[in-house]
Amino acid sequence: MDNIIHSVTLDKEKCKGCTKCIQLCPTQAIRVRNGKARIIKEKCIDCGECINVCPYHAKKGVTDKFEIINSFKYKIALPAPAFYGQFKKVENINAVLNALVKAGFDDVFEVAYAAQIITRETKKLIASGELLKPTISSACPAVVKLISIRFPNLLPNIIPIISPMALAGRLAKKLASEKTGLSEDEIGTFFISPCAAKATDAKYPCGVDKSYVDGVFSVSDVYRKVLPFISKKEDIENLSKADFKGVCWANSGGEVSALDRENVIAVDGIHNVVNILEEIENDKLSDIEYAEMLACTGGCVGGPLTVENSFVAQTKIRKLAKTLPERKISDDETDVMMNAPIPHNKALGLDDDMVAAMEKMKRMMEITDTLPGLDCGSCGAPTCRALAEDIVRGYAAKSACIYNLKAKILELAEGIEEFNRNNKS
Repeated sequence: MDNIIHSVTLDKEKCKGCTKCIQLCPTQAIRVRNGKARIIKEKCIDCGECINVCPYHAKKGVTDKFEIINSFKYKIALPAPAFYGQFKKVENINAVLNALVKAGFDDVFEVAYAAQIITRETKKLIASGELLKPTISSACPAVVKLISIRFPNLLPNIIPIISPMALAGRLAKKLASEKTGLSEDEIGTFFISPCAAKATDAKYPCGVDKSYVDGVFSVSDVYRKVLPFISKKEDIENLSKADFKGVCWANSGGEVSALDRENVIAVDGIHNVVNILEEIENDKLSDIEYAEMLACTGGCVGGPLTVENSFVAQTKIRKLAKTLPERKISDDETDVMMNAPIPHNKALGLDDDMVAAMEKMKRMMEITDTLPGLDCGSCGAPTCRALAEDIVRGYAAKSACIYNLKAKILELAEGIEEFNRNNKS
């Protein structure tokens, strides 16, 4: 985990140290020190919440340069379903797919089609009765990493199925190799991502031992490249294979609606996800069969790397999806199971040694009791408890709390005043 290069990055020149990001980070992975934010990479899940809330645009999601496609003999675009919702005047998904080819790709493979295969296999697993309930979707890498760091007891609840992005990359390489005679290493697959979490996951995947995605471009970057090629007048080739259910994975509720089951829930927005995970951990949702969880509000259309307003994009996705004919996907056996464990991220642990960890926890609680409990963020930590943790870890001093510092200054001032009075008498 320590070697991961995260997609969410900070521009210190733009950062004003306003503390908005530290208050809203779901894993408390940000601190403000010396007037600038600092991301604790071991705790970051690349959810992009800090990108969304920063008023100074100091946080951003970093993806690959488009020119890397030239490193491969055959280039395949893997558009996320959310990509289709970015274009105001497009009335046919094929217009978007054809524009991708005109922009420099040799072919496209819809992640929405891979999502339909994932849906088919998910139905089979649910019907087998072998899954823990509620079963949690593995589609959103930010949610998977959130569980890994904050709710490790729920790791067994994550369905052991790879994400649509991972499956799309693998199938695209396989089919293109059969079609062209090229080796899979000569074929480049490039995911068009609405979020930073998937950009990181493509390079450092969870649940699989190898990534079949060679590069990730943001929806916003590719949008600008394909926009000149979008045309309603020209004849366009029918490249789309996905149907309504696959495309609707872009919106919150799209995954569970495709399952055609009753006891399911769809949760979007990282803080709503945290609340639901807490309820699951407390055995309050044992009657729920399956839980779709997406870190971005509104679903993937609300990702921080998109262009269009998420509410507008949701409506656009629904309209476009309705234009698609119902398509039966192949019943061919497709391996969609994870082949590697999802590791428990122990970044929140105080020490690897249990005795030492307990001692640090005791000291942390003692320090917390001396703090005001206002969780104001003035110290640069999101909560008083987080400041106490930083003090125990050696990253901060008690004087970082301005309220305690003010009390000490007042106490010192009173002492000086009393000293002066005594000297006069």
